[in-house]
Amino acid sequence: MITILWIVFLILGCWIALALFLDYLKNRGNLENNSWTKTGFIGFVGNFFDTLGIGSFAIETALFKFMKQSEDRLLPGTLNVANTIPTIAQGIIFIQIVEVEPLTLILMILASGAGAFLGAGIVAKLPERNIRLTMGVALFITAGFMIATKMGWMEGGGEAIKLEGAKLILAVAVNFILGALMTAGIGLYAPCMALVFALGMSPAVAFPIMMGSCAFLMPVAASRFIRSGAYNRKASFAIAITGVIGVLIAAFVVKSLPLDALRWLVIVVIIYTATIMLRAGVQTTTK
Repeated sequence: MITILWIVFLILGCWIALALFLDYLKNRGNLENNSWTKTGFIGFVGNFFDTLGIGSFAIETALFKFMKQSEDRLLPGTLNVANTIPTIAQGIIFIQIVEVEPLTLILMILASGAGAFLGAGIVAKLPERNIRLTMGVALFITAGFMIATKMGWMEGGGEAIKLEGAKLILAVAVNFILGALMTAGIGLYAPCMALVFALGMSPAVAFPIMMGSCAFLMPVAASRFIRSGAYNRKASFAIAITGVIGVLIAAFVVKSLPLDALRWLVIVVIIYTATIMLRAGVQTTTK
């Protein structure tokens, strides 16, 4: 079953790469004005830390805002389309090197994909104000999950590599919701990791589950964003390339980093970005 999943990821990666390339060629005369270098840097940094389990969406959102590389209304689509291929690379790597019971893994992955399929069509049509408010609130929630985990306020964690009965049903239901939220530009990693801990699973199991979930759901969401044109083509093309480089370096070259300090830094970045998003959304509402 794991081998089949690995093959499915490869097929999905080729499908999205072709769709992205064809859409890029079709619109190459009308590309955005952002920088190849800056967006490439954003993709490398975001996916480097993504592979270490820190997450990329919050980091990349902050860098997009700081470097002024995309309109806010295009951020959800850009984050999903741009990071699809790097995330598929992560999924392929981690389902091979970390053991997890196949049924648990596959059901959670399928649930996230179903959530993304339903969510992307809605998010692509949302006005910029709604996107800002949604992302701001969700980023604060993500920061809350991360702080609770770091401070030990959330009980859980164990050695299990599978779920059964009510726990499995709950995990599938929550991953469905997280898949839908992912299409709004809200990272799945932190809440999915918190879910795995809370259900008593081994911390290592979080990596193939959350990366496999994203590797499956993101092509589903990305294809709908590509069809609607609700993403930054130039940034997505750059990030798809440099993001894979960041994944490979993080997975096979980097052996150790002060991850505890880095996670606290990411929490600060998330809170800052959430504040900026909410303020922009509120200001738009009052105009």
